Formats: sequence, C-alpha cells, structure tokens
Amino acid sequence: MIPADSAHLPVFAATDPGKAGKNNEDNYAVSAHTLSESDPTPSILAIVADGVGGHQAGEVASSLAVEMISQIIAESDANQPLAALKEAFFQTNQVIYSQATVNPANAGMSTTAACAWVIGDRLYLASMGDSRIYLRRGDSISQLTIDHTWVQEAIESGILTLDQAHSHPNAHLIRRFLGSKQPAIPDFRLHLRPGESDQQAVANQGMRLEPGDSLLLCSDGLTDLVSDDEINAALGNQPLQKALDGLIELANKRGGHDNITIIGIQIPEEKVITSVPKTRNRLVVALVLVAFLAVALMGGWIYRMYFWEGGLPPATIQPGSTTEISSPTVTLTTVPTTQSPQTPQRTPEASPSPISSVIPTSATSIPATYTPWPTSTTGP
Repeated sequence: MIPADSAHLPVFAATDPGKAGKNNEDNYAVSAHTLSESDPTPSILAIVADGVGGHQAGEVASSLAVEMISQIIAESDANQPLAALKEAFFQTNQVIYSQATVNPANAGMSTTAACAWVIGDRLYLASMGDSRIYLRRGDSISQLTIDHTWVQEAIESGILTLDQAHSHPNAHLIRRFLGSKQPAIPDFRLHLRPGESDQQAVANQGMRLEPGDSLLLCSDGLTDLVSDDEINAALGNQPLQKALDGLIELANKRGGHDNITIIGIQIPEEKVITSVPKTRNRLVVALVLVAFLAVALMGGWIYRMYFWEGGLPPATIQPGSTTEISSPTVTLTTVPTTQSPQTPQRTPEASPSPISSVIPTSATSIPATYTPWPTSTTGP
C-alpha cells in the first residue's frame, strides 16, 4: 500500500496513564494508506494495545505490537485483509515472545491488541485480549469484539453472572494475548447482533459502514469504569474529540486505576470514498464484453433483416393508425481495469479465499494459557 498524507475519515485519539501512578503501558497507532498507484481506495488501520509486564516490559510489548502490526499491514496489498491480519498477529507474537525470553528485564511481557482496518467503507477487525472495539449506529452501541478473559468464559459457561464477573479477582486474567509461547490465534468474530453463532460473526467481516456510524477502540482502563450506555451517550451528544476526553475524565473521576486509551473513527454523513473491489474488476469487464457482443449481434440481425437483399416486406398500415419507427440507441460504458502487482508466491484468484480457510471460528480450541499477572497491575 502507499502511505497517505491524511486519513479519509475523521480520526481522534486520547491516552492517559490514569490515577494509580503506574507507567502508561498502553500504546496505539493510526495509519492511512491508499491501496496502490492504480487503485486509490483509501485505508485506515487503528490499533490499541494494552501491555502486561513488570517494570516497563508491558510498554515494550505494546509498542512492539502497534509498530509490527502497522508495518506488516502497510506492506500487504489488502487483497485478503483477514489473511494479512492473521500473519501480522502471528509474526508479532513470535517477536514479543522471543524478546521476552532473551532479555530478563522483559520476562513474561505480553500485550492485548484490538485492530480495526477500514478499507474504503468496509470494516475488518481482529483482537486478542480484553481491549475492545465498539460500533455506534443510530442511537445504539454494540460491542463488536469478545473479551478473552477467564471471567468471560465463566459467564458463557454459566458459572458467573455479569455482576459477579465485574468484581471477580480473576477479571483481568487474559486467555489470548501477544507474547505467548503458543501460536497467536486472533479472533475474527465481528458480533453485530445478540445470539449470532461464531460462523455468522466471522461472516460479518467486511461489513459496510454507514454514514453517521462511529467506531471506538479502547483499553480496559475505560470499560472497567465506564458503562456501554455512558460511552454511547458521550459519542452521541458531542464532537468526537470532546467525547473521548470526557470519557477519560469520567474514568479518572471513578478511580482511574489503569491506563486509559481510546481511538474514535467517524463515518461522515456524506458518502464514504469507495472503489470497485479489485476482485470484481474481471467480472465487470466480462459483463461489459458480453453486452457489447450482444449489441453487435443484434445490430447485425437488424441490418440483415431490414437492409440485406431487400429486407422485410413493406409494413401494412391500417387506416387511421400511425406508425413511428426509430432506431434503438445503445450507450456502452467502458469500465477501466486495474491490475495491482502480485505479491510473490501468490496465485491470482477470481475472489478472496474463503474466510474459513484462514480463520479458526471456534473459541474453545485455544490452549489454556494466561497472562502471568492481571493487565490492571504492573506485575511483581
């Protein structure tokens, strides 16, 4: 992709260390690109990472996460967004784990990561940990991601209620994170409606964002202390940057026991810039060619019937009737075709690989690994 001077959507961000006196181990990044010289479709990648580790190791892990994921996505061609995100998480996990094992100061470091990738007006996301992504549409807000925590699994299993989970001592034990010895398995479920199956949630990837929508990415320093309803009200009642600042202020008033980081992306009321997906270009060209051949054949038939060897017998006009004969006018619109450079070892396809080929949809197949200490603490 090609770096862009500015994002095609309004983006705002804010971060604060909180009131507990701990080092700010959150990191975030926002990057803007166009897909290629021949395809001006705009792209925005937003990442929030909440580091875990003693001393400053959590800050190191979260910084590595936002830098590496941003770089790997920037070097992709965006033909297969989920495959690119999967590879970015895989490589980043390996690097963080490697640095944690060779440097005693970074031992046990890890980080959450929540990524939202907007290509034109299509949304793709990936997450590991309890940093969240929300969508505000109309007057309601939806949590698109699922927390990968011990208490979330306990809620789903019926062991804990929501009220019990909020104050449970294991509330910040993370089940998926970057920096694990196990291969990273990002979660590609994008939940839009209650009761969706894992397969339905994954199929929501690439959903079209609508004018007036807002996306919000945040670390758990916000959601531990501010409810979804309060986030929704803040986003709906004031400009986005003011809303983010107000949410951080509210979390700090309630104790601010953890770092707080928020990214907000707005979809303007006017139409979002988009372009024809590259995977559809060949189909469009084929349809235009078929239409051209059909018109050519029809024209030849008309010429033969009316002008070749005398044509048809003269028409009989009934008394009192009028007949008007006009030639049909056909306008052909030529759709320009673009072909972006292919990455090495990639076979061009008529459509992206099926989602199921790049994403495990089951949330229960993850090995039982945990962060060495809760994300809301600095560790021993």
